[in-house]
Amino acid sequence: MIDTILIANRGEIACRVIESARKMGLRTVAVHSDVDAGSKHVALADMAVCIGQAAPAASYLRGDAIIAAAKDTGAQLIHPGYGFLSENPDFVDAVEAAGLTFVGPSAHAIRSMGLKDAAKKLMQEAGVPIVPGYMGEDQDPGHLEVEASGIGYPVLIKAVAGGGGKGMRLVEHPKDFIDALESAKSEARTAFGNDHVLIEKYIQKPRHIEVQVFGDGTKAVHLFERDCSLQRRHQKVIEEAPAPDMPADVRQAMGDAAVRAAEAIGYKGAGTVEFIVDGSDGLRADGFWFMEMNTRLQVEHPVSELITGVDLVEWQIRVASGESLPAQQDELSITGHAFEARLYAEDVPAGFLPATGRLAHLAFPDGVRADSGVRSGDEISPHYDPMIAKVIVHGPTRAVALRQLARGLRETHVAGTVTNLSFLGALAEHDGFGRGEVDTGLIARNLEALVEQPGANAQALAQAALIAAGLWDLGTQDAGFTLWQPLKRSLQLDEAGERRDITIEMRGQGECRVTCDDLSVQARRVGADWELDGKRGDAHAVSGDQITIFADYGRAYRVIDPLDRDTGGGADATLTLAPMPGRVVSVHVSAGQAVAEGDRLAVLEAMKMEHTMVAGRDGVIAEVLVADGDQVEAGAPLIRLEDDAE
Repeated sequence: MIDTILIANRGEIACRVIESARKMGLRTVAVHSDVDAGSKHVALADMAVCIGQAAPAASYLRGDAIIAAAKDTGAQLIHPGYGFLSENPDFVDAVEAAGLTFVGPSAHAIRSMGLKDAAKKLMQEAGVPIVPGYMGEDQDPGHLEVEASGIGYPVLIKAVAGGGGKGMRLVEHPKDFIDALESAKSEARTAFGNDHVLIEKYIQKPRHIEVQVFGDGTKAVHLFERDCSLQRRHQKVIEEAPAPDMPADVRQAMGDAAVRAAEAIGYKGAGTVEFIVDGSDGLRADGFWFMEMNTRLQVEHPVSELITGVDLVEWQIRVASGESLPAQQDELSITGHAFEARLYAEDVPAGFLPATGRLAHLAFPDGVRADSGVRSGDEISPHYDPMIAKVIVHGPTRAVALRQLARGLRETHVAGTVTNLSFLGALAEHDGFGRGEVDTGLIARNLEALVEQPGANAQALAQAALIAAGLWDLGTQDAGFTLWQPLKRSLQLDEAGERRDITIEMRGQGECRVTCDDLSVQARRVGADWELDGKRGDAHAVSGDQITIFADYGRAYRVIDPLDRDTGGGADATLTLAPMPGRVVSVHVSAGQAVAEGDRLAVLEAMKMEHTMVAGRDGVIAEVLVADGDQVEAGAPLIRLEDDAE
């Protein structure tokens, strides 16, 4: 009898699988790296097994250790989640060879869809439309350049073993093709160990619409579509279901094509068939083409769950346990509309660089579903994806659901690390997105407005100052406010690297004025609370010298110790620093070499993505401080330019 399931993953997806498994009465087993010993998914599981060190290759990618853990704990099922080993057919073979059951498709199905070029040929044979392009074996750069010219620019270079935007480059002009090819192949080698690419025609106003499918190895059904067009550099940001302005005949055609794709490979479990759609003149039944199939549960699966009422993880477990399809196509329907926003620890002003840090506070409002693998007090690790949560909402209409998403994001509280929360909020309230005018270029076209940082918030600054001064939580006794004469107090706060000199002037019992430059706020005690210019203060969190006021998606202030001396000089302009912890992939300069502003200096890999470090000014390389393969911490010096005075 099946009674135990092991989840071969971490973070929010491990928590998500544990939740459904426990509802089904199954005993759950978590696996974890040494740095994840105290993580949320370990705490939720009935049992936990350490399978190695922090690096994924030393833990979550160790199939042998995972299978051993399953056998040692009596688990009959292994659920892979997404990422890591979820689409590794050799792991599926090993699981089955050990007498265990893999919760997902067969190794054959994964292999059939694992290489984009072979998958497209297979789909063409199954009657699924594909984008014009080159999928041949000849990978000579000159040959690929000729093929690109034949297809016609713009073209898209894509790693055949790729996913998640890695190994993918858009080329708009012939002169840029070879450099883009070299970059795509390098990233593909690092991410997948396979640098083969395919080339396809780039759709000018594309929409990314995918269909959720589910099969039992013989028959398949679809659970309608999701629109994932809101992307930044091919990374999904906000997903929704169903797709806005989807005509019934196009939905039928896409659903039928997705089912043909699944049945062509005998698909078992949950999968997603992704289509590139021409949105230049409305959605048409002849205007979509197969892009790839993800042979696993998708990150964005919750929006499909909410519009259909289906627990996809429960279905996965039931079919893996031997059941046939839990529902037929005519039993499935769409109710309402759902959105999902991916909340990450990211430094948006610095170009969306992954961030780390301890979550001093994390809370979500009522009325939203928050799928998260972290809690207040947890660390965002540099070793793994920096996702904090998926904020998910469901409403009777798209307009209602979008308002719910906007409110949910405004009322989500995160302290202790920088996030993309304000960026998500700006997207949720973007007029064009609200009208359903979505395509994969929307973010790029509006990026400057979407990442614009809010101006000074006098009330939030005043509240932070009162907290720093120890005056905010005085209770109802007004301690320290029975004053015989006016009293002034000065302090300093740092906000986003800008030092602010603040004065608090007591004006009487329970009243004061907070000033900073030309900003002035009247604060008045009303019972146990403060009013700032007649408005109540916002929720806040304090951790050490950090104060976060939950206004404008979270404003962080650091209390400056008056004994700290003002260094004043700022950062050394001659140094190129690592913006995050990572591995040096390659160094492209040497001492004595002249460089111009924008020249490539080095490539840093962090959280599975490559980041190119470029020269901030013209100059001469004085010193190279790292070598290929070095591991560096955030802020570590990489390259030093000669001082202008040298």
